Amino acid sequence: MRIDVRGLTFEVDAKGPADGPPVLLLHGFPQDSREWDGITGGLHDAGLRTFALDQRGYSPGARPDGKRAYRMAECVADVVAVLDALGLPDAHVVGHDWGAVVAWQVAARHPDRVRTLTAVSVPHPVAYATSVKRDVAQTLKSAYMLFFRTPWLPERLLSARGGALLRRIAGGHPTTEPDNLTGALNWYRAISGHDLKGLGPVTVPTTFVWSDRDVAISGHAARRCAGFVTGDFRFVTLRGVSHWIPDEAPGPLLEAVLERVSRRPPP
Repeated sequence: MRIDVRGLTFEVDAKGPADGPPVLLLHGFPQDSREWDGITGGLHDAGLRTFALDQRGYSPGARPDGKRAYRMAECVADVVAVLDALGLPDAHVVGHDWGAVVAWQVAARHPDRVRTLTAVSVPHPVAYATSVKRDVAQTLKSAYMLFFRTPWLPERLLSARGGALLRRIAGGHPTTEPDNLTGALNWYRAISGHDLKGLGPVTVPTTFVWSDRDVAISGHAARRCAGFVTGDFRFVTLRGVSHWIPDEAPGPLLEAVLERVSRRPPP
């Protein structure tokens, strides 16, 4: 389905029992909503209704010009507006990579809209930011962002030979067209210290899923995540899995999501 909000048109793949508890799925870079294909069937079998959103820069009708349009506040506002348009006062939220960053932000700034949070690969933004400064391993793992923030060159390199490099890095269904990549890369170019201003701990029931072969997130950053959640918290470590958890370990991820949804305390 297409949802028109905030002057943009977002693609949302809505599936599962019409009356099931809603689960909002937020993809990361450089993939789109198809990265959730490995777990949506299991969520539907459990009676859940899924809404997989192609986010800003990925939905064809939601690719505004300029990096400022991709600041985190805009991406968070998109999610809230989509929930409103779907008539959902709240939802279970699952996010991977950049989708996890958005999910953390929504849960922290709009806890009334989030039933539970399952963040995949990327920890609470403050845990990540402090680890970049204090942990050498995380500093090194984050170095690629400097390249992604440069103009035009990342698009040329990542889209060359039909996106061969991007497919080798990410697998799955990456965005490979140069025009599409600009919107996706603008998420990196829009990174600002303002993203963390006023961002407190998450109070909703939360599961963080990390993998020990993650090329982008260090163990130090992952372990610091617990200090930024005051609600019920579970830390799941997947052994021998890389950053691309939804593609490489859909079974364990599905289990973690279902366990979190079922552990939601009564109101």
